[in-house]
Amino acid sequence: MAEIVIMGELLVEIMRPKEDTPLHETDYFRGPFPSGAPGIFISTAARLGHSTAIISGVGNDEFGENILRRLKHDGVDVSRVIVPDDGHTGIAFVAYTSDGERKFLFYMDNSPCVKAKAPADMSGFEDTKYMHVMGCSLMADMNFAREIVKTMNMLKANGVKITFDPNVRLEMVKDESVWGILREVMNNASVFMPGVSELKFFMQEDDVEKAIAKAFTNENLELLVLKDGSRGSRVYSRKGLEVTQPIYKVVQEDATGAGDSYDGAFVCGLAEGKSLKECAEMGAAAGALNAAAFGPMEGKISPETVREMISRN
Repeated sequence: MAEIVIMGELLVEIMRPKEDTPLHETDYFRGPFPSGAPGIFISTAARLGHSTAIISGVGNDEFGENILRRLKHDGVDVSRVIVPDDGHTGIAFVAYTSDGERKFLFYMDNSPCVKAKAPADMSGFEDTKYMHVMGCSLMADMNFAREIVKTMNMLKANGVKITFDPNVRLEMVKDESVWGILREVMNNASVFMPGVSELKFFMQEDDVEKAIAKAFTNENLELLVLKDGSRGSRVYSRKGLEVTQPIYKVVQEDATGAGDSYDGAFVCGLAEGKSLKECAEMGAAAGALNAAAFGPMEGKISPETVREMISRN
């Protein structure tokens, strides 16, 4: 029985090992690394000791095997990951610049990673407490987005809380109607986990405080977890600012996936009944551990390493 569930794309990342090496230049890559924001999230939650499941798809190929082996090793239930014979596993090629920017080339059209369907019934989800939704998953394919929303509505009707990271990837937007689906998910979310620019964008407000107030006009919203890069994170409830959490400093190898690991650890804290401060500490620790390793889900994340990171700071 999965306590924490996600539905979204799985893919491998093939990455430039050196900064400022554009994708159009002939040079070396590293990989494949198992990835996809939903995969990073659910891997983090599983490594922190929670029962987890993902609804997704991979190709019947070596890249799909790469992903499934890793998720199974981490303890994720992958029984709802489809593996059809047609279509390849999703791929992202990634390059970095020295100022921290990233360039992605996604190859997911007609991939099984955006072909999974909503469950037919609640079998296996009776103990689910949280469903996490990533905005990038909604942008990947409109039919897939509708299946994610169908799953969200089914689980919410059964008392499951929805957590939502908008995780905007403008390079993935092919259909403008996706913005309506993103807002539908946001309006059903109990926990909204944007970056500062995403918050302003979704609320159509340049002032952060006005944007926060506008977000809480959503009657379902209980918490707003605002991620602000090197400035850390802030957690708001309907009463106002509850927690200010700095980052935990590490020697950064690769920031890819740090926000997804933050989300996974924060939701684990909620599932464990932790205080908001403890949830934010768990998120910051998992994000730092993720960033300290090269590869999107290669950080040494465990209950022990998270506790150690928090105790050192």
